[in-house]
Amino acid sequence: MTDASAETLEAQVVGAVEQRREQVNDAIVADLPVAEPERLYEAARYLLDAGGKRLRPTVLLLVAEALADVDPEAADYRSFPDIDGRPVDMMAAAVSIEVIQSFTLIHDDIMDDDDLRRGVPAVHREYDTETAILAGDTLYSKAFEILLNADAPADRVVEAMDVLATTCTKICEGQARDIEFESRLDVLPDEYLDMIEHKTAVLYGAAATMPAILFGADDETVEQLYRYGIDVGRAFQIQDDVLDLTVPSEQLGKQRGSDLVENKQTIITLHAREQGVDVDALVETDDVEAVTEAEIDEAVAALHDAGSIDYAKQKAQELVERGKGRLEVLPENDARELLEGIADYLVERGY
Repeated sequence: MTDASAETLEAQVVGAVEQRREQVNDAIVADLPVAEPERLYEAARYLLDAGGKRLRPTVLLLVAEALADVDPEAADYRSFPDIDGRPVDMMAAAVSIEVIQSFTLIHDDIMDDDDLRRGVPAVHREYDTETAILAGDTLYSKAFEILLNADAPADRVVEAMDVLATTCTKICEGQARDIEFESRLDVLPDEYLDMIEHKTAVLYGAAATMPAILFGADDETVEQLYRYGIDVGRAFQIQDDVLDLTVPSEQLGKQRGSDLVENKQTIITLHAREQGVDVDALVETDDVEAVTEAEIDEAVAALHDAGSIDYAKQKAQELVERGKGRLEVLPENDARELLEGIADYLVERGY
């Protein structure tokens, strides 16, 4: 692909994400209204209203478009044709995925005691810890209520709900492993990749496979789309680890280098340890608020010198290429090309 072609595809991907994000935002307002008790639902909607790229629901909607081979300009996601031409509410599935994402962010911020998320105070800072926990729990249950409205054949809705429930369990397992890794110096790269598959990638896997299930696709298509989500989701997390070190705090919406300060194991720090870098000595404080930009700059320079940041970028790119290969189960159309472009975007994006 020429540079001009790559730039054109990137512009198309960004445009596709923005177009579907607006539709998902409208659907969130409709499917998750602020009800009584008002404070609870305002807290539940707080991060959803604060922004977000809506990458996961965009993947879901694009997979639906690719499977149905429809013109996206004329697509009605609330009445989307399945394999037999019956209408399915794919937007309900897309909203359920984004609601689960927001639930995990609220609880993650509580566990990490983070101050910021998406450039605004974290939910437990804006409200209080008790309300934040309840808001996250509410989002978790609401996601399944919303998915029930997909209006697909009952067996497909049950299968999609099973995928979403299993995904939530795996996310919790991944978070538990991430916490465990903070006290270990012997974490292996394969353990890390397994952890981020559970903590991060499974929600991309669910986003890619749920429309195929609701659509009525064959088992091979469902499996390959799930693996596409897992591959690009792993790449997304690795890129997030890179961005945590390389993007200014004001763009990140949180303190740069927080993962390093909190001793979180990443593919970057694991590689650096293998190169003999004393990762624990890179930052001398375990207080995120106390760390200085100069300290982070020095730490990042050491990780660059060890080749660890380049190693992470290469690993992410390998995962993306493998993921794109799995899309061969889809018809050749614009939506499939955009799914390939989104995979590239996930490892090339900034904040």
